Amino acid sequence: MLNPWLALEAGADAAERTGQVRRAHEEFVTGGAIGTLVRDVVADSWRRCAGAAVEPESLARIDLADADLAAYRAAHPLARLMPVFRELLGTVADDGAHLLSVCDETGRMLWVEGHPQVRRHAERMNFVPGARWSERYIGTNAPGTALAVDHAVQIFTAEHYCRPVQAWTCAAAPVHDPRTRRLIGAVDITGGDHLASPQSLALVQATARAAEAYLAELTSAPDASAGGAPVLSALGRDEALLQTGGGAPLRLGRRHSEIMLLLAAHPEGLTGDRLGLELYGERAVTPVTLRAELSRLRGLLGPLLDSRPYRLRQPPRTDHVAVLDALAAGDLPAALAAYRGPLLPLSEAPGVMRLRRQLEDRLRHALLAGRDPVLLEEWVRAPWGEDDLEMWEALLAGRPARDPLRVAFASRVRELRRAYGLHDAVTSPARPHVADPRRYATYPQRSRP
Repeated sequence: MLNPWLALEAGADAAERTGQVRRAHEEFVTGGAIGTLVRDVVADSWRRCAGAAVEPESLARIDLADADLAAYRAAHPLARLMPVFRELLGTVADDGAHLLSVCDETGRMLWVEGHPQVRRHAERMNFVPGARWSERYIGTNAPGTALAVDHAVQIFTAEHYCRPVQAWTCAAAPVHDPRTRRLIGAVDITGGDHLASPQSLALVQATARAAEAYLAELTSAPDASAGGAPVLSALGRDEALLQTGGGAPLRLGRRHSEIMLLLAAHPEGLTGDRLGLELYGERAVTPVTLRAELSRLRGLLGPLLDSRPYRLRQPPRTDHVAVLDALAAGDLPAALAAYRGPLLPLSEAPGVMRLRRQLEDRLRHALLAGRDPVLLEEWVRAPWGEDDLEMWEALLAGRPARDPLRVAFASRVRELRRAYGLHDAVTSPARPHVADPRRYATYPQRSRP
């Protein structure tokens, strides 16, 4: 097959292919062997599902409903894109044979739209708003797998890992924030075997690209920053983005990102000596080096940067302060949603490291105190939380004894405890507080345009 993301090659018999894959699926779930007829993207997904202890008879878990779901959807950036999705895929969803669905970056379904009879049929497998459709919960499926591999993909009938889903075929494409390239969700069409065609995959890919282009226009509009204030985005980024109003955001170099963040955190201004300490610590760096950096930054910012002391005439709103504001308001879901990753994660500037640690500690402590299993799991599934032993232990402690996910969580806890040189038991009456730096902010970054 020329395109590995397509479910069927041209001219293939859908019924014959379904039987082949169904037999391969049964062989895998009973014995672990994967035949050559299974596509690589599906075989890799099945292995991930087995590693996450997904049960082949599982149904999706419903996380949010009613007012909580409505509030979460309204605050999510995908809400602004629903007119685009409906315009491009609405006729598909209204034809009585397909569903249009949109999920967030964790695989949680936010919208499922289409003919009422088709929706009722899909409800039997919990394909409903508020249900979690990531691979870790419901196995191989187009939106969940598209998020896992960050690529548009079709999943055909028995390629689905969980048997209750195998009557369906779906095609999905990931959607990204055009500024950060961070995944914010996926758009999907679900229906019968006829969706296993190049046209359906191309359609969801084009829809995702159109939505990203639309979001780029919205975020680059002159009123994108409330009241005209500049906006500095530094969470989960090695190089910050500065939006000053009209036009595209300005991508800052690493040192300039650190300076902007530190000056934003000190609107009263910093002397040259203090700014040097915040940037370089006790390293021997001449004042000329700092002045040269500030001169180059002034060339980018113009009159926005003052000196004596160094300060910003119009301090930007920063995305890390948005997290702190949500925490102060007691809105933990909003705080976690706004947290796009550690603050300038590769920066070793002492002042930045202090801000990064303070933010992460406050958010972690709030999550541990809240003990919300959905929020805890969102944290440990993120790159910055996957080695956070304390969070994994809290997540495990909140699972019912018969919960099938408890086995997978307990295995992860044991793995981390061994890695940290702690007692191998899942629980210990005298467990020390783990202060291993791997639990914190620095993690590998993908290059971004």
